[in-house]
Amino acid sequence: MSEQYASVRYVVDDVQAAIGFYTTHLGFTVRMSAAPAFADVVRGPLRLLLSGPASSGARATPADAATAGRNRIHLVLDDLDAEVARLTDAGVAFRTGVVSGPGGRQILLADPAGNLVELFQPAH
Repeated sequence: MSEQYASVRYVVDDVQAAIGFYTTHLGFTVRMSAAPAFADVVRGPLRLLLSGPASSGARATPADAATAGRNRIHLVLDDLDAEVARLTDAGVAFRTGVVSGPGGRQILLADPAGNLVELFQPAH
């Protein structure tokens, strides 16, 4: 049986920029690239499908849903503060500050196309 992934599709403006962002900053690896149309990157059980403007996934998206939404992938970390410091040093800008709740702490950043990514550290 082939490896099973949970897949999420993000429509992006620039597939190569998205590949660079996810592999350089968030620990994804390239599974397959057909840039500039499409790429498939993975981190653990998450398969992120990066669909450029020419891809079938982007063409199937209704025009009224052309902007990045409020949904996001959720990456669980052991040390949120260390990850925020590392990404800040790498020049990554955050969309929010750290927010704390009963379940843990989180912060949001955006990929080059504006798709949100949540970094989350569970409460102990």
